[in-house]
Amino acid sequence: MSRSSYIFTSESVSEGHPDKVADRISDVVVDAFLAAEPQARVACETLVTTNRIVLAGEVRAGSKEQTKEIIKSLEPKVRDAIKDIGYDQKGFSYKKARFACHLHGQSAHIAQGVDSTEKKDEGAGDQGIMFGYATDETPELMPATLQYSHNILKRLAEVRHSGECEGLEPDAKSQVTLLYENGVPTQVLQIVVSHQHKKRIDGKIATSKRMLDLIKPYVLEVIPEGLITKKTKWHVNPTGRFEIGGPDGDCGLTGRKIIVDTYGGAAPHGGGAFSGKDPTKVDRSAAYACRYLAKNVVAAGLAKKCTIQISYAIGVAQPLSFYVDTHGTGEIDPAKLEKILPELIGGATPRAIREHLGLNKPIYARTAAYGHFGRTPDNEGGFSWERTDLALELQKLA
Repeated sequence: MSRSSYIFTSESVSEGHPDKVADRISDVVVDAFLAAEPQARVACETLVTTNRIVLAGEVRAGSKEQTKEIIKSLEPKVRDAIKDIGYDQKGFSYKKARFACHLHGQSAHIAQGVDSTEKKDEGAGDQGIMFGYATDETPELMPATLQYSHNILKRLAEVRHSGECEGLEPDAKSQVTLLYENGVPTQVLQIVVSHQHKKRIDGKIATSKRMLDLIKPYVLEVIPEGLITKKTKWHVNPTGRFEIGGPDGDCGLTGRKIIVDTYGGAAPHGGGAFSGKDPTKVDRSAAYACRYLAKNVVAAGLAKKCTIQISYAIGVAQPLSFYVDTHGTGEIDPAKLEKILPELIGGATPRAIREHLGLNKPIYARTAAYGHFGRTPDNEGGFSWERTDLALELQKLA
């Protein structure tokens, strides 16, 4: 029997964290290819370190000539992304960092299993398992610990970009620990924020105490009223100064923040990263589809929590398995949902998922920081997997 009272923690990292810089760059590459060729194939890994940017991986557009032209166009797009994040520091600058691109053509042996023909539907790009999750803890139907961790860093990024808080630099991490009683978040026990900063803030040396005074008001803005109490413990820059950060302070790689990207440890993860992959890769598209279906189950009131697992084999279009768990909170037999949910998205084949969610678009750079889930669908098709347009249909099953 699951526990209803416990303490749980999740973390987030900012857009300026070195791993997130790498994720952003990899997704800029995905967007560049999809903007030129909606059926493009991309598997891009990025490494960033002290004034170095290195791209590697496999790509394919409509022709070899088009592929080469897109690759040639990438460097200014990458530098613009780094500029947008806010890096123009001595150790990592959008202007001066050395850029190396080692992208090359996709393996023909992978392509033959993935591409569709007259005789067969397009197969999955790899084997694997993917998960989706939703919970009614927050309006976004996300785990509260993770949503609040994201919200802290998003708010701090807003005031950094606007100039309202001039002492902040791009690299940051947050962590929120909540007390749950009867399954409901009732109190914030611990808050951790480590934020890169300039040497001086308002003319004075930045200390942990000064950073606490600077950051605390913004944290209070985004945590629901009543959860932070006098007993809440604050840990802001607990090691002291944090001036050297970003890729200059720590090497960044694509795909190292998969729990931050998903559910903060509150739900399982199949192990595959999202960033740098076009939507034929089920690591990305099927994980989005599972979140979409799980969110609609919870939005429809059929469960307070829902976890969905799906699995694939490389080159095979139909899922090998589809599993639903409502954690004892459901109003309907999960076995019934296992039959119905895949059919709502065309059988959950890779092609059907992409078409239902409109994934063959340049919508991925915006996903690279502050989580792929719990976001608001936009007019360009971004975060389409966050829609709840199936909820009314699902309510009829109750």
